[in-house]
Amino acid sequence: MTVPHPSLTPKEGAPTIGILLCGHAPEDIKADMGDYDGMFEALFEGHGLQFRSYAVVDEEFPASITDCDGWLITGSKHGAYEPHPWIPPLEQFIRDVYADGRPMVGICFGHQIIAQALGGTVEKYSKGWAVGRQEYMIDGQTLALNAWHQDQVTRIPDGATVIGRNEFCDNAALVYDNRIMTVQPHPEHTAEFVGRLAESRGRGLVPDPLLDEAIAQLDQPTQEQTIAGRMAAFLKRGA
Repeated sequence: MTVPHPSLTPKEGAPTIGILLCGHAPEDIKADMGDYDGMFEALFEGHGLQFRSYAVVDEEFPASITDCDGWLITGSKHGAYEPHPWIPPLEQFIRDVYADGRPMVGICFGHQIIAQALGGTVEKYSKGWAVGRQEYMIDGQTLALNAWHQDQVTRIPDGATVIGRNEFCDNAALVYDNRIMTVQPHPEHTAEFVGRLAESRGRGLVPDPLLDEAIAQLDQPTQEQTIAGRMAAFLKRGA
């Protein structure tokens, strides 16, 4: 079933980016802060893009890869390797977009499912979780970004190049020629969201010391707009 949700802030002549929602924000947070697609719209505000959303996690897929100028795949509470009915068609969609050449960006689960669809490996990381503000070296620049993951890309596909890492995550940012750009952290996650997520979903799932450290750093700066600018420029190549 195809159920597009047009952007709340359409921009005449701007490239249209399809947001493939692979999960939803927790209900208690969504009521106050909105869902993940709205967080990405806020992240890219001012970068000259407009959006349509497709809840692929609910088996709502675009009719065609040509429906939008570019694509963005969100995070999810699910694992890329889990046997959900929407994952195989999403992987095929990814392969079709890659073959077509229009730009695609993946965040966290999106980063992982793209790697898996193109022949890489995703696993639960033996050293556990990365939560909250983390520093990465991305293209020679140190950037602090919020993260929330236990799964990692442990083997990259042929054709992928690592452009970002830290001591915890070897494959934290990848590019696939000029077609796909993916990152493991969550530039769309604000400090407020991380704090709410830590308390609503994290307790009992993530070790308390990691959550307490993440909460203690909520007032520290992050550089999500640096990544947002680069991703926006990447996505505009499909216009």
